[in-house]
Amino acid sequence: MTKTDALKGQVRVRETTQVIPTYEPMAPDKHPMFLDKRVYQGSSGKVYPLPVYNRIASEATDRKWKAVYIENEFIQLMVLPEIGGRIHVGQDLTNGYDFFYRQNVIKPALVGLTGPWASGGVEFNWPQHHRPATFMPVDVSIENHDDGSKTIWLSDHDPLARMKGMHGVCLHPGKSYVELKVRAYNRTPFVQTFLWWSNVGIRVHEGYQSFFPTDVHFIADHAKRAMATYPLCDDTYYGVDYGKRARKGTPAGEVPTNFIPPHLDEQAADSIPEYAPNDLSWYSNIPVPTSYMCVGSKDDFFGGYDQWSSNSCTTRSGPIAASFNHNSQSSQLGRSSEKPPT
Repeated sequence: MTKTDALKGQVRVRETTQVIPTYEPMAPDKHPMFLDKRVYQGSSGKVYPLPVYNRIASEATDRKWKAVYIENEFIQLMVLPEIGGRIHVGQDLTNGYDFFYRQNVIKPALVGLTGPWASGGVEFNWPQHHRPATFMPVDVSIENHDDGSKTIWLSDHDPLARMKGMHGVCLHPGKSYVELKVRAYNRTPFVQTFLWWSNVGIRVHEGYQSFFPTDVHFIADHAKRAMATYPLCDDTYYGVDYGKRARKGTPAGEVPTNFIPPHLDEQAADSIPEYAPNDLSWYSNIPVPTSYMCVGSKDDFFGGYDQWSSNSCTTRSGPIAASFNHNSQSSQLGRSSEKPPT
């Protein structure tokens, strides 16, 4: 009997420890840091009363992290409550594929509001950007539901606005999607604004295409520092002249090395979809690290698709999509494999 057979019609949760090589944040400055005038991705960079970590160890050491596993016959997730309650591993049990980008080493970069931030997996953020608790321990509890589904609840208190936020990672029996539940509490008598978003890490390559709803015609950088048309960009964005690309084609030094579109290689016409050299939905058209967020959509989905493996069958990847409701506090993240999502 395989593991997927043993889990058929069930959801299991277990708490354990996981040894992961880790580059530890070094001790913060003992003096309080206010940073009220620091601009952090378009928002206030103030952090007091939290300490600021600005140094990371140069060598990794093996560390035991508390890990909570949740799994059904299709999906296994590993959640790390000591690092903001992030999903560190998401694996398709039908074929062993890690559908979230899996980091086998924890090496934080100084990207978070208070410093440390880890890439890969799924990071959950509120009330702004890479939240203070993104690399801090959070409370964890398990909820069992009458329909057999289970939810891992992670919660923390934000000392800046004195709000409380919770995210619940839920799996259902026989379903190949992850449900995320959200609860936010204003514990003050004042109106509070907040941003809620998930930072999902996916392994990509030249044949990867992201997609937004069809009513998305513009994208924006952080804090709308720059905007561009989408998916066909007709101007300069992040220093790349996409308008020139549209007129004259892909520059010689930026031609994809593997996933070559038909307009650059006639032999690729049978297996590779055609796409314009200024189409921002294709990873191969983005030669520099670039951020863009969709603007003004009334639809409730987005995602990405591995066109290369779908055409060549060289890997075990596939599409992944997020669906949600603007008026709801839960969302679903699904991925297709040999067996379609149900």
